[in-house]
Amino acid sequence: MNVHTGDIPGGQGASWAKAGTQPSIAIIGAGMSGIAAVVKLRKAGYTNLTVYEKTDKVGGTWRENQYPGLSCDVPSRWYSFSFALTPDWTHRFSYGPEIQAYMEKTATDFGVTEIVKFNTPVTDLTYEAPQWRLTTGDGDVVHYDLVISATGVLHKPVLPNIEGIETFAGDKFHTARWDHSVPLEGRNVGIIGTGSTAAQIVGAITHKVGTMNVFQRTPQWMIPLPQKEYSSFWKGLLRRFPVLQKVIYNFYRNTMVKNFGAATTGDQDKLKDIQEACTKHLEEAVADPALRARLTPDYQAACKRLIFCSDFYPAITSDNANLITDGIKRIVPEGIETEDGQVHKLDVLVLATGFDAAAFILPTKVTGENGRDLGAAWDGSPRAHRAVGVPGFPNFWMLEGPTGPVGNLSLITVSEHQIDYIIAMLDKMRGEGLAAIAPKQASFEAYNAAMHERVPSTVWASGGCSSWYFDKSGVPNLYPFPPEQYLADMHDPDFSEYRLIANISDADELQGVA
Repeated sequence: MNVHTGDIPGGQGASWAKAGTQPSIAIIGAGMSGIAAVVKLRKAGYTNLTVYEKTDKVGGTWRENQYPGLSCDVPSRWYSFSFALTPDWTHRFSYGPEIQAYMEKTATDFGVTEIVKFNTPVTDLTYEAPQWRLTTGDGDVVHYDLVISATGVLHKPVLPNIEGIETFAGDKFHTARWDHSVPLEGRNVGIIGTGSTAAQIVGAITHKVGTMNVFQRTPQWMIPLPQKEYSSFWKGLLRRFPVLQKVIYNFYRNTMVKNFGAATTGDQDKLKDIQEACTKHLEEAVADPALRARLTPDYQAACKRLIFCSDFYPAITSDNANLITDGIKRIVPEGIETEDGQVHKLDVLVLATGFDAAAFILPTKVTGENGRDLGAAWDGSPRAHRAVGVPGFPNFWMLEGPTGPVGNLSLITVSEHQIDYIIAMLDKMRGEGLAAIAPKQASFEAYNAAMHERVPSTVWASGGCSSWYFDKSGVPNLYPFPPEQYLADMHDPDFSEYRLIANISDADELQGVA
């Protein structure tokens, strides 16, 4: 541990911790992580907060995605803020509009909306010890003591690199930019992609379109969604006895963490159970053996993010649905030409081609100590220390950052635990009069080396598939240990892993300290 004392020369002002004042904190993003950050930081006594949001509403991914059939694959009772449990969920697995309404209501109820600068993207963050210089898209410049990135994981849509895509003469859009003005009834619709988004869309709209053409590169394992609509009696009971809401929250949390979390990180018995459930679902839902064969993946279930969906198989077996497994050769004005030379005529082309999972806060330019550029440092393989910090970027924290738990868990829960960890860092700064905290390079390397060594034992790496979990490094960018270990670690920070900087004049010499 390296702690230095003394006054801080230069910079934009003295350390807030040494001066005994409130730190100024910028939070980038007003999605679920940004909302949770404001509420929990205020509760911990940190109130000088400003949230920057690039659009005109809170909600993050639930604001961005508004496609037909959108629902969450995590039970509503757990996919909730621990401080804003509600008896009013209408379904066990909530649909997108209801989750967005919940996000907006929570932000309003807890006074988050009033501190959000809407339509204000952050284009540049530059560390000027001991503060960060923040520049907005309008050119405004503000300095903050700390920055928290709450931009989420999947927010930058990826368009497929297919020849002729710009020539398509019909209606075309990415699922995250769904155009509700485009009519679907009776029209020939094509969808590229077969992930969870595509599965939900196909299940939701096939009955109303003329033909549904699903262009499949890789089949997906699917498990039935145990959907349930809650009765008014049940909602009234939870309203009368709110303690039951916490009991149910913990039940779903423990069930999901101990089953899906354990399966993906090495529990072969639980993995076998998931495989059997997926196989049974496919066999019972698709009677045609030829179609079933084309829908059968050649990899282990849960290798990709497991899809909870009961509507896709009934839709794809409909008379007006076509599963097209020949590769796409090019896109032409009238539709899609496949490798067999056939042109599939389309009126609407839907791109369910996912997001850039390596972006995180990028494309915002983030410059740390000695001009270190975050995008260049990551170079397509983003890594972080405990998913929240990066060496060389003091007082810069991330929620849902690289190498965090993702697979089939409630990211709201993960975010809340990460916020608690960041609050512990702030408390440490306040208690010891520190100017800055940043992960040590050696700690960062040891932590990520341990994960790299453990990844091969996870189903994401050993299950025989490729997925959006893989980045430029060629390995899944995920936390490979049991998720309860990560959640526990978030409440037991080891400050020896960090540079604890009390005197900014010592910062340069400390950058290489292990």
